[in-house]
Amino acid sequence: MSKPGGKMGERLKIFGLVALLGFIAGVIAQLTADYVVPALIALLPAFLSAKYLISGLAGAFLSLIVVSIWAYFTGSSEKI
Repeated sequence: MSKPGGKMGERLKIFGLVALLGFIAGVIAQLTADYVVPALIALLPAFLSAKYLISGLAGAFLSLIVVSIWAYFTGSSEKI
């Protein structure tokens, strides 16, 4: 018999971790929008300065970071 709240406790931990990662991603996205995007727009040629292109690249990068962190923390604890 499993202890009370065992599975639910694990799910809440994962839920909290995903919420924390989402919060961190939001902070990074805001900092990116305020500081990095204007610098990139100034440095890149005119055809690459479209905001949607830069925002898409930033979103892809942040998604990779968030998923990598999530995979690291929720990965198998078994060592091969």
